[in-house]
Amino acid sequence: MRCVSLRLLRPLRPLLICAALTLTVSCGRAAGGDGDDGRTPGAPMGVTAMAGSATSVHVMWNAFAQRTGTHTYEVYRGTTKVVEVPGSQHMVDVTRLKPSTMYVFTVRARDAEGRVGPPSRAVRARTPAAVAADRSAPTRPGNTAGRPVGSKAVRLSWAAARDDRGVRSYAVFQGGTEIHTVDGTLTATVVTGLRPGTRYTFTVRARDAAGNLSPAGTPVRLTTPGTDDGRGTAPTDFAAGTHRSGDAYYIDLAWDPPRVDGVITEYDIWLDGTSATSLVWGGEPPRGRTRYSFYAGQEAGTEHRVRLRARLPDGTWGGLSAERTVTTGAKG
Repeated sequence: MRCVSLRLLRPLRPLLICAALTLTVSCGRAAGGDGDDGRTPGAPMGVTAMAGSATSVHVMWNAFAQRTGTHTYEVYRGTTKVVEVPGSQHMVDVTRLKPSTMYVFTVRARDAEGRVGPPSRAVRARTPAAVAADRSAPTRPGNTAGRPVGSKAVRLSWAAARDDRGVRSYAVFQGGTEIHTVDGTLTATVVTGLRPGTRYTFTVRARDAAGNLSPAGTPVRLTTPGTDDGRGTAPTDFAAGTHRSGDAYYIDLAWDPPRVDGVITEYDIWLDGTSATSLVWGGEPPRGRTRYSFYAGQEAGTEHRVRLRARLPDGTWGGLSAERTVTTGAKG
């Protein structure tokens, strides 16, 4: 039994959703609902490496063009695996390096079944010489601005920050997560891999050679143009029914998680056209097909419409599943 938290968002007519629930997981299928195609992940593309300080290198790579269900990325220094990150993350700082040293990095993707794909092309970065202790952070970047450049990308710009020893790089954050880094000589970048018709919030922070981060610049809020029908990010093979236990009825849900890069830890459950409650895992969520039941009152013959959606690893909501209609006490 996995531990989950259940948060009520509103009272429901005579129906009260309570914290009694049943959660079971079938491990016979891979998460995502598309089945197991038997193929290992491809090699990550667009891998770059840039020294962030005398003892760290920032490694970054592109998201796959299609959602692949990548569970983890493995980052290697030479032949040694030095770090793993969730599939929703496409960058990492490799630390504890030596100053004035050349390093070689590769990245490999691993799916939820544990299959590891081939390595990316090798990239090199040299750490700079060590500097005297520096505890002074750069100033915040000014005049932050942005605009969409198509339905899946935005261009961000800012005024240069100042630092007593020079700005080494700029870090771009989406919400509270660092998603991109550019050289300290640049004051603009394009962030790709976004979803059409989705609202995003970006901030920019400057980083010096000692790794000190500046305060964040003014948030840039943008909505990418176009529409997203949600089919690529909606839970699949969604089914709903009811059962009776004692003198009460329960609504039973079952679904396959959407096939996305990263781990989904939260679902938003809709009842009769309105978001009614959320299901949140505090730790590693179950893999594969998930079943969930919740209290639906004591009256037979009550009809309800139900569907759900996932909070994606990038913090946005995915598409809604197909809607199902159930009636308490109905047979079949």
